[in-house]
Amino acid sequence: MARLPRFVIQGQPQHVIQRGNNRDNIFVSNEDYEYYLQKLGDACKKYDCDLHAYVLMTNHVHLLITPHAENSISKVMQYIGRYYVQYFNFQYQRTGTLWEGRYKATLIDSESYLLTCSRYIELNPVRADMVKDPSEYSWSSYRFNALGEKNELITPHATYQALGKNPKGCRLSYQALFLQHIPEAVIGEIRAATNKAWVLGDDRFKAKVERLIARQVQPKSRGGDRHSELFKKIDDINRV
Repeated sequence: MARLPRFVIQGQPQHVIQRGNNRDNIFVSNEDYEYYLQKLGDACKKYDCDLHAYVLMTNHVHLLITPHAENSISKVMQYIGRYYVQYFNFQYQRTGTLWEGRYKATLIDSESYLLTCSRYIELNPVRADMVKDPSEYSWSSYRFNALGEKNELITPHATYQALGKNPKGCRLSYQALFLQHIPEAVIGEIRAATNKAWVLGDDRFKAKVERLIARQVQPKSRGGDRHSELFKKIDDINRV
């Protein structure tokens, strides 16, 4: 069965995840992180994407990125894959695939979820108990978004820029967001939407996207008699 194309709307941000094959490490040394970021920057310029937030973990990456052409993100990921896999295999004398299949992505409602998704991304090292504060982790966008550290990779999104009257005001407001925990239910929403390639947003946004692209953007509600034997069998299958 052919795979449906990913949801893409020019100018609408997406949360992208790419994992190492079998959850193996894709970064070993500082030079690996630096080379990946170099190629990420080159690819975003070449294929007209704005990068708003990122984190490079040892075995996967998260990107918050806005495409300005229909195939911008897929071309960015192909470009990185081509150069980084070649580099990594040569560096560590290995062969074969580095990635766990295709990258995963979800279209994001910038009004409701962009800043939450940005925090989710930059808090990954904290949730993984690698650091106590996101500012302690070198391989994310937090130091730019919250502290103003120079980072030519990042293009602030309009939603971020609306946090303050000037860059300092934006940074202070952004820092304040990190004083609040992201509810587990919201973390679950972000993970489910990204892993299953659904749209992340409120009902109004989902309805708008459905009208624009004429496709279902979220799972259908399961109906039927919840006590019937048939329903139980279907439910058991879905839980596997």
